[in-house]
Amino acid sequence: MPRPVLEESAIHPAIRSQVATLHTDIVQQVQAAIARHPVVVVGMAGNPFPKRARRALDAAGIAHHDLDYGSYVSGWRRRNALKMWTGWPTFPMVFVRGQLVGGASDLRALIDSGEIRRLLG
Repeated sequence: MPRPVLEESAIHPAIRSQVATLHTDIVQQVQAAIARHPVVVVGMAGNPFPKRARRALDAAGIAHHDLDYGSYVSGWRRRNALKMWTGWPTFPMVFVRGQLVGGASDLRALIDSGEIRRLLG
């Protein structure tokens, strides 16, 4: 179920490089983290939902790697690159074995159902 993405031919050649490289550093940091850690929580300061996800993982005894990027008023442009990359509109973004599983409530459902253990198996 891939999302539609603007075809390269529909982007003027003069701006293709800018489109391709805008804030790639943040995406690469998250990609590197999900390649190294079984569970990664990507959040931002001042948002209670990443904290909820982390507390749920702690309560379940599941180790996790945390990344935070900015706050509500800072870093939002860089975070937009993550939203465009994943298609997920909010934070946290929780990854289990490289797979985006959603946000805090989605994670809670996986923990409550026991499915997270299967994913980590």
